[in-house]
Amino acid sequence: MSQSNAWKRTHYCGEIGEADVGAEVVVLGWVQRSRDLGGVVFTQLRDRTGTVQALFCAPAPAGVIEAASSLRNEFVVGVRGEVRRRSPDTVNPNIPTGHLEIAAMEIKVFNKSDTPPIYIEENLNVNEATRFKYRYLDLRRPDMQRGIMLRHRAAKVTRDFFDENGFLEIETPMLTKSTPEGARDYLVPSRVYPGHFFALPQSPQLFKQLLMVAGFDRYMQIVRCFRDEDLRADRQPEFTQIDLEMSFVDSDDIIEVNERYLKRLFHDVIGVDIELPIPRLAYAEAMSRYGSDKPDTRFGMELVDIGHIAAGCGFAVFEGALASGGGVRAINAKGCAGYSRKQLDALAEHARTYGAKGLAWAAMDDQGGVRSPFAKFVADETLKAMLGAVGAEAGDLMLVVAGPDDRVVCESLGQLRLEVARRERLIDGTGYKLLWVTGFPLLERDGETGRWNAVHHPFTAPMDEDVPLLDTDPGRVRAKAYDIVINGMEAGGGSVRINDQALQNKMFGLLGYSPEEAAARFDFLLEAFRYGAPPHGGIAYGLDRLVMILAGLDSIKDVIAFPKGQTSACAMTGAPTPVGADQLVELGVQLGPRG
Repeated sequence: MSQSNAWKRTHYCGEIGEADVGAEVVVLGWVQRSRDLGGVVFTQLRDRTGTVQALFCAPAPAGVIEAASSLRNEFVVGVRGEVRRRSPDTVNPNIPTGHLEIAAMEIKVFNKSDTPPIYIEENLNVNEATRFKYRYLDLRRPDMQRGIMLRHRAAKVTRDFFDENGFLEIETPMLTKSTPEGARDYLVPSRVYPGHFFALPQSPQLFKQLLMVAGFDRYMQIVRCFRDEDLRADRQPEFTQIDLEMSFVDSDDIIEVNERYLKRLFHDVIGVDIELPIPRLAYAEAMSRYGSDKPDTRFGMELVDIGHIAAGCGFAVFEGALASGGGVRAINAKGCAGYSRKQLDALAEHARTYGAKGLAWAAMDDQGGVRSPFAKFVADETLKAMLGAVGAEAGDLMLVVAGPDDRVVCESLGQLRLEVARRERLIDGTGYKLLWVTGFPLLERDGETGRWNAVHHPFTAPMDEDVPLLDTDPGRVRAKAYDIVINGMEAGGGSVRINDQALQNKMFGLLGYSPEEAAARFDFLLEAFRYGAPPHGGIAYGLDRLVMILAGLDSIKDVIAFPKGQTSACAMTGAPTPVGADQLVELGVQLGPRG
């Protein structure tokens, strides 16, 4: 082997197999661990595909064995040698290459390593700040690399599928105009136009609609988006969308092509077959049955309206809720009758977090007897009717929430349903339940200002039959909108858009925009609509969240190479950082106190 080719990789570590026995190979990577037994050195080498063992002993040259004895974790090395089978008593069944090893004849140390501040191992138990500060080390860990490689695979399958179905991938601008889309924009000052700012896009929404006006018919893009908002476990200030738009379609057309996409994605990326068609559930029914617009349907414990039983029951809490136009709803926690007072108090506190005023309960013991703090206020027949309505049997626990706002009752009880499921381990973490939620409200009232806000965005079309309600009862108008829910998480959402200028102006008016303000904010879109806008609609998936679900992880941060921390800062680079006064002067930006 010539010197120029001596350290060119012939095989990845984790891909060496039975067919390579007897072959000379060159592997390159990092030292996972090394053991010097005195003249015999066992070294585990790691690259992105896995690990393989290299054995350094005679007849390898003494200098090679000596060099191997100096190896430490995370040294970057190359090994040349012959693949051979391990003796039966040294086989490691826990790794794919565990029955093989490389009888090393040469070694090259490309780089030494200090002792790493974090261990390069799976399921690392270390705080997030340290992981993010040394993210390049965190990303060496095999479980992290699997998530990032799965993301690559998901993106490739996505592009392949939509290309095969006539979609064109078209880039949209990163520097654009600030428009109201539900969150704060990240602003970029312009040097050329002092005092003026670009905005980083919260989504490509307006541009993809303009592409439909331009006649491209089917658009897709895997695109970066930016929102200046407080973070949660499944949110980042910069994130990635799979963005789609189609012309001359209705909701069913969009759902149909996306069901085929999801089936392909699950099959090709993780080998899971999902059944089509994916079930659909109207928003109102989802809220009534599950207390959520993104219900987890992997388990039962559905909400039951017991208001008709509670009416006139004599219990002031229930009667008061109903008298004020609210609701009384319950769930049946199977087998939970033995919950202690401490456990019940914890559930009550959990429900209050989501707006419930309190929690009523009734437990059936193994003999069918009932204990309940509100039993003394209602007739036995009424209590039995409530228990019967939720399907309670011996050993079950009925949990009841009542309140003047039925939506709050549903939402808090829905969260209680999830909490009980977690405590009782009712959720199967190995399966996937997909669901379309449709028919969302078009508008919702702002509790503080009383103004109408768009539930999705200002360009979502109302159901045709509900258009007259825009003038009389806007809160009852349903949208041509749909979300795809996977295991209780919203993975994507979209809508059919308004393409009629008069209807769009009416929508702006309901949202409180004067004609002048609407023109100032959306002038280019409204202008485009004057020249023939086709019926169109689309959907956007959160790629980060979708990959998180496919990978079976709990946080999108584990499938993003360089995420931000909980304060939207980068622990590794220190961003955001101050900039020099000369840069601010050049941009025409003057800093002052906030507020």
